[in-house]
Amino acid sequence: MYSSNLTGFILAMVSSAFIGSSFIIKKKGLRKASVNGPRASSGGYGYLLEPLWWIGMLTMIFGEIANFVAYIYAPAVLVTPLGALSIIVSAVLAHFMLKEKLQRMGMLGCLLCIVGSTVIVLHAPEERAISSVEEIWALATQPAFLSYTASAVATALVLIFYGAPRYGQTNIIVYLGICSIIGSLTVMSIKAIGIAIELTLEGNNQATYLQTWIFAMVAITCIIIQLNYLNKALDTFNTAIVSPIYYALFTSFTILASAIMFQDYAGQSASNIASELCGFITVLSGTAVLHSTRDPDPPLITDLYTPLSPTVSWYIQGNSELWKQKDDGSPPSFITTLRQDYFM
Repeated sequence: MYSSNLTGFILAMVSSAFIGSSFIIKKKGLRKASVNGPRASSGGYGYLLEPLWWIGMLTMIFGEIANFVAYIYAPAVLVTPLGALSIIVSAVLAHFMLKEKLQRMGMLGCLLCIVGSTVIVLHAPEERAISSVEEIWALATQPAFLSYTASAVATALVLIFYGAPRYGQTNIIVYLGICSIIGSLTVMSIKAIGIAIELTLEGNNQATYLQTWIFAMVAITCIIIQLNYLNKALDTFNTAIVSPIYYALFTSFTILASAIMFQDYAGQSASNIASELCGFITVLSGTAVLHSTRDPDPPLITDLYTPLSPTVSWYIQGNSELWKQKDDGSPPSFITTLRQDYFM
């Protein structure tokens, strides 16, 4: 059991390093693509033709593969919190490669996220033994998890069709909320597929079960939705902020989903559960600190005729005296007004 958890721990660390790097590479690709076409946050898909974005995509795929294998060897409540490493990787790389300044309070927020994750890992429950994909299906169709799934899908649909069009450009929680809620369902499906693969390699073929392919289809659908809205979040907000908030939300929803589906905390002592709760609070506190250090993003210019620099109005009074003032209020009435745009 301990050697299995150690393998999962190492794979989760490798995964976080790859995924953290992919945030930066993909954002550089998104920036290059936005020069020649609509931004991803505005519904553009020009980044699909940008090689740098695909390099970032491959980096993320390698990280997700490592993460996928980690879920085979260790429980989700152990693997998922280790994604905190991706926060540090992406924040440091963004500071140097994207010139997105990480302030001292932001560093403190990262540290709080790491401390909280450590507490969660130290008090994580052991993984329950699964003997077949049918057993996983029975867990997925129990009333408690069906209720969670229905609530998650309903919330995601509200955010997609109501929240995103209205608040997606100004509220970071909208895009990342969609990614995190759908992501919790992705992890449960990935966990089921991973167990099915492990059992198949041991000689118990699980590919003959319809449930295995249902889990695969759910995973693919959820991953596509995640990637779409993660691209929108990366293209709209500061990377040093996207990573920790996505981590905190994704971890919280994933552990909640795992606790409901796999009943991870059955038989846990009150002290362990309390320690886990403290870990979550610490992570969320770190996220709040990081969010408070975020610099306001410049508004998108949608009017092509909007001046890019201050406007200066020149006024000629009746006595031919020439003077000027910034166009920041209602100009007084004069006989003749000559208005021109002044470009620095």
